[in-house]
Amino acid sequence: MNDADDRRQLQDVMLSYAAAVDDRDMARYRACFADDVEIVGFGEAIINGADTWIASVQRQLEAFSATQHLMSPQLATVLGDTASARTDVQALHVLKDGDGAMFTLWATYLTDFVRTDNSWKIARHELVIRGTQQTP
Repeated sequence: MNDADDRRQLQDVMLSYAAAVDDRDMARYRACFADDVEIVGFGEAIINGADTWIASVQRQLEAFSATQHLMSPQLATVLGDTASARTDVQALHVLKDGDGAMFTLWATYLTDFVRTDNSWKIARHELVIRGTQQTP
């Protein structure tokens, strides 16, 4: 596999990540992660393990009637069977009990990947918040 193929596959993982959250497809979302993934920045505590993370996301999504994650092109580095990428994101969240209120997040994902069985999985995923806004 060449560098361009790896970069495309890394981007596909992140696009699948976003689409799965927005579609509430937790099986597809789970497939993006290595079993022992480390999640940082999505709260005060570090979360370890894909199944723990998926359960947390499902609970968090209950507050929203809809979400949309808009992802930038990635700045990625591939080193053999590991990779890292920076992906900027704007995430729109429509609050369920907010009479149309919307919460917007501007952030950067810093993501480490590992190649397993010829596919890439997220091994570490960090959210760096750049800004937020809530509209009534």
